[in-house]
Formats: sequence, structure tokens, C-alpha cells
Amino acid sequence: MKKAIFDKYVNAVAKQFHFTLEEMFTKSKERDKVDARQILYYMSIERQIRISYIKKFLKIYNYDVGHSTIIHGYKEAKKLIESDADYGDFVKKTTLDADTN
Repeated sequence: MKKAIFDKYVNAVAKQFHFTLEEMFTKSKERDKVDARQILYYMSIERQIRISYIKKFLKIYNYDVGHSTIIHGYKEAKKLIESDADYGDFVKKTTLDADTN
């Protein structure tokens, strides 16, 4: 159940940032890729997807990160969403779409 929602979020974030899934989940510290992953962590945690599940789902995409990385990413994304209305609008629209589809 949570995997399907997570996958919707993954695809929506990748599309919004103009990445393939492979590009999004490379061990890159390029700002746009980091922002995309952090937005994904934020959306997932806000949807009550457990961090252990997020880690498990990310491994399916060959992306292995620690618990602390996800928590840090969540906090950074929260700041970004609070300070930039475009990110906030994207998150609202995407979560609404995931709920209705």
C-alpha cells in the first residue's frame, strides 16, 4: 500500500525536476538532485510512511541512505517549502493527486 504511494511521489518529483529515476537516485550532491530527494523524503514522512520503509523503497531504486540522511533531508525540505511557495504548491498538488488516483 505505502509502496504504491511512494512510487507516485517518486515519479512526480522526478518529472517536476526533469530527471530520469536513475538521475534522481545517483549519489550526487548537485543542488537540484538533493532538493528533489529531500522533497521526496518530506512528502513521504508527511504521508506517515515510516523511515524504515522509505529506506527499503529507496534500496529498490539502488539508492542506499541512512536514517539520519532522511531526517536531515526532511528538515531541509520543510524549510524550503516554508520559504518558497512554488515548492509548497507542488507538494500540495502532488499529494492531492496521489490521494485521488
